[in-house]
Amino acid sequence: MAKSGSEKRPAVVRVQTLARAEEILALCNKYGWKIIVGIEPDKPEDVYDVERLLTPHATMTDKPKVGRNDPCPCGSGLKFKKCCLKKYEQR
Repeated sequence: MAKSGSEKRPAVVRVQTLARAEEILALCNKYGWKIIVGIEPDKPEDVYDVERLLTPHATMTDKPKVGRNDPCPCGSGLKFKKCCLKKYEQR
């Protein structure tokens, strides 16, 4: 699936005034996002796609997986299975 704000999947927004449309367009051009703007004075404003683009996404951190027979990362010198494994299994 294409990324939102790209050429294949532009962000779609609905605003009520031309001034607001120009404001949204300027913001999207600043970041290089592709956007489709509809001006509909009789409908509520919908800028959800742009808000999602502006909100930083949480990134997954890859922590190395500890094997059962590896040394425990807590530094006790014991094997993981004899030390902290039970704490991790309870989560």
